[in-house]
Amino acid sequence: MLKLDLSQLAGFLPQGYAVSRQTGLKKAADMLAAGNGPGGDFTGWVALPEQYDREEFARIQAAAERIKKQSQVLVVVGIGGSYLGARAVIELLSSPNYNLKVKDTPDIYFAGNGLSTDALLELIALIGDRDFSVNVISKSGTTTEPAVAFRIFKGMLEQKYGKEGARERIYATTDRARGALKGLADQEGYETFVVPDAVGGRYSVLTAVGLLPIAAAGIDIAALMEGAARAMKELSIPGMDNPAWQYAAARHALYESGKSVELLACYEPSFRFFAEWWKQLYGESEGKEGKGLFPASVEFTADLHSMGQYIQQGQRLMFETVVRFEPKGTFLIPDDPENVDGLNFLSGKPLSFVAEQALRGTILAHVDGGVPNILIRMPQISESSVGYLIYFFEYVCGLSGYLLGVNPFDQPGVEAYKKNMFALLGKPGYEEMKQKLESRL
Repeated sequence: MLKLDLSQLAGFLPQGYAVSRQTGLKKAADMLAAGNGPGGDFTGWVALPEQYDREEFARIQAAAERIKKQSQVLVVVGIGGSYLGARAVIELLSSPNYNLKVKDTPDIYFAGNGLSTDALLELIALIGDRDFSVNVISKSGTTTEPAVAFRIFKGMLEQKYGKEGARERIYATTDRARGALKGLADQEGYETFVVPDAVGGRYSVLTAVGLLPIAAAGIDIAALMEGAARAMKELSIPGMDNPAWQYAAARHALYESGKSVELLACYEPSFRFFAEWWKQLYGESEGKEGKGLFPASVEFTADLHSMGQYIQQGQRLMFETVVRFEPKGTFLIPDDPENVDGLNFLSGKPLSFVAEQALRGTILAHVDGGVPNILIRMPQISESSVGYLIYFFEYVCGLSGYLLGVNPFDQPGVEAYKKNMFALLGKPGYEEMKQKLESRL
């Protein structure tokens, strides 16, 4: 299903770079399979496409149907891995304009991923007097941004429907047995779904974390899992014929050659939030101990008219990974009798033909400018192909982290800003820290 083209790395990497990493990749793959490497307690995602909880999966599908029947809006409250995966899949499969489309599924809005007053007020106005439900996603229930948002939307539901009515419209995706949100859900009687202990947030899109909002958008989550299961089966085969091993080896070799930025590019506007999910996945997994590629993204061809100059002639610190999907439909470029724009040589040609030549021309120009290129070709955007691509990037991330010599499943640096914020907000127990911080501001 996935075709990896590394032909444009010639001249940038020494011969044998992949073979020289084969032993390291074998060790990394074995640790992922056995769950005995650094962070091994969080490798539950590796076998997830085949070993997920079928009973909970059926409950997710049933809950999604209830949401579609009773609500015109679903508010998904979460931050980081608790929302990026779901938004990535919904936009890639159903369009960034999903909420503007005529459909028999609810509009889906994402809240609790920031602290903007303006954004919150706008969302409340967009909901208006429409019927709505809330899916709150948090392992603990105490992360500031989603906890504040849930307070607000829970209050709105209770005011609109009463506590009993609100109970039927709140779905909590949280820890199986502990935490503030789990305790509240049990107390109030909300239906709950599990954030698995063995799956970290950025790897959780194929759990209830992502699947409930995705299913509520009318997307076939069974087909999504089938695509991931196919990837799991194919990418578990060891050896340098494995595209995951090839990609991980190339990324590591480019990093060791001095590249510090990986630029993910795609020619589909609907890919934007998939790239945002990818950036969290690789940024949190590899960015530690002073190591790691910086993950960035661009949308082509639009960004060729903004970032293109830097990519072509700026500092030679990056390489590109380009994802190209086969188009779903055909649109022929019309003829202009007056040929004002001089483009009649394209008359009658499919727009996809123009896009393909733009891709090829861009890759060659960037390679000539000193930017190595990796091309990932995918079939048409579908539940199956997206499920496959999700697993591919997750699996490569695990391999890459181990090749880099870091734990790809922790994120100790994320806590630093939280502690400072708690202190400055006046959270009990942070008084001494607050004084020290305020003296620096």
